[in-house]
Amino acid sequence: MKRTFYTEAAYVIGLITLALGTAFMERADFGMSMVVAPAYLIYLKVSGFLSWFSFGMAEYCFQAFLIIVLTIVLRRFKRKYLFSFITALIYGSILDIMMNAVKLVPGNEILQRAVCYGAGLVMCAIGVSLLFHTYISPEAYELFVKEISDRFDLDISKTKTVYDCCSCIVAVAMSFLFIGFWHFEGVKMGTVLCALINGWMVSVKCTTAYTRE
Repeated sequence: MKRTFYTEAAYVIGLITLALGTAFMERADFGMSMVVAPAYLIYLKVSGFLSWFSFGMAEYCFQAFLIIVLTIVLRRFKRKYLFSFITALIYGSILDIMMNAVKLVPGNEILQRAVCYGAGLVMCAIGVSLLFHTYISPEAYELFVKEISDRFDLDISKTKTVYDCCSCIVAVAMSFLFIGFWHFEGVKMGTVLCALINGWMVSVKCTTAYTRE
């Protein structure tokens, strides 16, 4: 019972923390997390002509695409992939709430933006590590990394770093395609920094959690 409570609490807190961290990074405008950058660019593009299209909607649309890619790569579909999409729907709804809430946080000065970025970076790492420690299907991003690392017996932190860097490259290509060549929107120096250290940060949080267990 205690273990069940822990994993359920990790699931809820992980989603809320991850959504809040993403909202803080968007507020900072130093570049989104490389994981969500592709979805953010879809949001910027589509919301330009569909005003009701939110960041949260872009998130679960992109995650649905990612689940399809995972199914093709592994050549099988598991029931938990469907539950992962449900998680994406929940996360997208929470993200939209957090985006509106974080608008109230001062973020015009460079120092304020730096604090928002740092807080968002740490929160995202904590959120991801919490989702890795639950039996409930995580978001498609975490599911993709976990399934690939398990299938090919790879180190999860290294797999996470490779995935993050690939996601960063895809986001840059999307920025050029949607916004214009050499125009970086949502993909900035903060995105690169996040891509380089996020895998390590998640690994540290995961190790800490395992030690406490």
